[in-house]
Amino acid sequence: MRLNYFKSKLFLKYIWSYLFILLIPLVFMTIFIYKNAVTSLRTEIEQSRLAQLTQAKVVIDGRMKELSEIATRISYDKRLASYQVHDPISSRESIQALDQYKATSSIIGEIYLYFHKDDKIYSSKGLNNFDVFTNNLSFKTWDKEALYQDLNQSKYPAMRPADIVSNSSGLQETMLAYLIPITPNSPNPHGTVMYLIKESELTSLVDSILGNYQGQTYILDNEGHVLVDNRQGEALTSAESKSLFDNITPGIEDRTVNGQAHSIVSVKSQNNGWTYVTIMPSAQFFSSVLHVRSFMIMLFSIVVIVGAAIALVLARMQYQPISMLVEFAASKSGSSPDSSGAGNELERIRTALQEYSSRVDLQEPFARHHFLSMLLKYGSAQTLTPELRGAFDLDFNRSHYFVMVVGWDENEQNGVQEHQDMIDLLTQIEFPELAAHGYGVELSRMDQIGLIINFDLDGKSEEFDHKRLIAEAVRSNLLESFDIIPTIGVGTSYSSPDQLNQSYIEACSAYELRVSTDHGSVNYFDKLSDTSDHTFWIPNNNLMKLSQSLKQGSYDVAAQMIHSAFMNLHSSELSALFIRCICFDLLNTILKTASELGSHHKLMQEITPNMLYSSSLDELEGGLLKLASQICEQVERDNHKEEQSIIDRIVAYIDEHYMDNALSLESVAFEFGISPSHVSRSFKEKVGLNFIQYVWQKRVEEVKHQLKTTSDPLKDIILKVGYLDAPNFIRKFKKETGYTPGQYRKMFSQHGGAESDPDLDAE
Repeated sequence: MRLNYFKSKLFLKYIWSYLFILLIPLVFMTIFIYKNAVTSLRTEIEQSRLAQLTQAKVVIDGRMKELSEIATRISYDKRLASYQVHDPISSRESIQALDQYKATSSIIGEIYLYFHKDDKIYSSKGLNNFDVFTNNLSFKTWDKEALYQDLNQSKYPAMRPADIVSNSSGLQETMLAYLIPITPNSPNPHGTVMYLIKESELTSLVDSILGNYQGQTYILDNEGHVLVDNRQGEALTSAESKSLFDNITPGIEDRTVNGQAHSIVSVKSQNNGWTYVTIMPSAQFFSSVLHVRSFMIMLFSIVVIVGAAIALVLARMQYQPISMLVEFAASKSGSSPDSSGAGNELERIRTALQEYSSRVDLQEPFARHHFLSMLLKYGSAQTLTPELRGAFDLDFNRSHYFVMVVGWDENEQNGVQEHQDMIDLLTQIEFPELAAHGYGVELSRMDQIGLIINFDLDGKSEEFDHKRLIAEAVRSNLLESFDIIPTIGVGTSYSSPDQLNQSYIEACSAYELRVSTDHGSVNYFDKLSDTSDHTFWIPNNNLMKLSQSLKQGSYDVAAQMIHSAFMNLHSSELSALFIRCICFDLLNTILKTASELGSHHKLMQEITPNMLYSSSLDELEGGLLKLASQICEQVERDNHKEEQSIIDRIVAYIDEHYMDNALSLESVAFEFGISPSHVSRSFKEKVGLNFIQYVWQKRVEEVKHQLKTTSDPLKDIILKVGYLDAPNFIRKFKKETGYTPGQYRKMFSQHGGAESDPDLDAE
């Protein structure tokens, strides 16, 4: 790939467009997959926590039920009846019974039995006075009076939050106190069973819930008080806990705590109203999919790299034809493909197309005229493709075709403009009422115009009558539009446009009769035939057509006329002597035409005795065809030589008058008495440049010379060379030379001290 591609903004736009096509869905897809992975993992974690909390709730509910059942059995156990416990003889058995009940549950740290208003309390280890008990076992947040009151007044099972318990030896341990009044469900309980449960017995059931995640696990009683908690990482303040637990609902929900999103999973027991809560920061779910993120980043990078490579290939495939078009347009215009005109390559192509379109529009009339001229000279309308016919707006789909030659006296014409107006009128003329239309052709002479007519017969009129109406319509239009009296020669009509060259020769023959007829007449080749008394002679119109074809240098028509005449002689029953005389009529016509053209002396040397005295019509026909060929070739050479001479004079005239702002193709054509299209075509063949390009080159060279050798202002120089539009000249000058006139003067001026023209700097 060429590096200068990357200098192109259009190429970079193609790359970015393909990358955006790739990246936009890729980014959205990556975000979607990543979010989906995080959401799936979060849901999985939350559901797992919910299941573990539910399991912990079931286990703890089961343990609490065990404790309630133990309390119930104690209340009905005779060994632990009040009179038995207070009896010194049976009290030992009561203590043993309490120890047995303690052994039935693994979570019981110690079991106490207390009868209301009693000053003693019983445990699995023995009997203690209440005061001694409170001295040996103290709670940090549960003083002696509160303990005494709770033991005497409890009517419902109640779990005290975890508290620090100190024994007589100073050992401290975090424990929970679970009070169950006995007899259970009795409105007037007579005692209380108190269980001391190590906090670790409950926290061990919820330790595994958080796993490796940061967060907290809480067990709340039915009033929302925290019984136990298990923390990994941050801890909640009391205010945050209160606001969080006051309106918590079972299930999974999102809350914002300390400005951070948290996931809260909670389960509530239907047995005792306890709530089991897990609180985890949501952000850690994203860190849990770090391996997924790393994999996706790697995959994203690979896709981007591969996509960038594909984007480069596609952009190059897309840009290469445009680059070739730009280079082609630049090569045709003579500028550099990297010249930073305005805009990107597409805009430069659009500018080039507009320029070429302008050139085509400028050259289209000349190309159209060239085709029609070739059609008059050689026929062969099929050589023009349907596309070009459409571009030239030419239509040859009628049933009949013929040619008219329209001429006038040069003294009648009032100038170049009137001639141009006449060309414009006849370039394409329509006669809808006659089902005809025509195309004008500029002939080499300024006082003649050819007109190709196509028409359809309506079935009511004869062919000649229809043709006469068309000729009269053309004449009427010219008389109404211009101050001239036209003379018109009309050729025979044919069924194919390929025979228009013959109709043109016939029209020229008919036009030449204006010398012997009234000025401004319409002459028809069809009316030139002789009377029937002389049918054995070659008709005058055929001889005239032969003569005219030789004058025009049209060997095809001349050969056809000679061959047609000999075909008739072959089929006739005339004597050999009479046939020879008729052949001499053809020879005389050829020699007379050669004499008019000034080449009869050379032809006389070509006439051999065998031609004059041969008894073979084929040999005589071959000789006449050879003479006709030589005459046509000589006419072509003379025309070319004369044309070159005229073009040389035209070039000299342009070289002398190119600084005249009134100089134009039409004025030059009028000066030399030939048609503008003929001047344009011949000038291009001679010089290699068209008229406008040649004049432009002459003016540019003169401006360069003036810039180098003088210090005159640019505007004066431009006006002096005949160019009135100074800004347009400066723009074209820069496009051709690469410099503005001011820059050109600074670089190449022979006057080193010449000051810069402010007008040039402005441009």
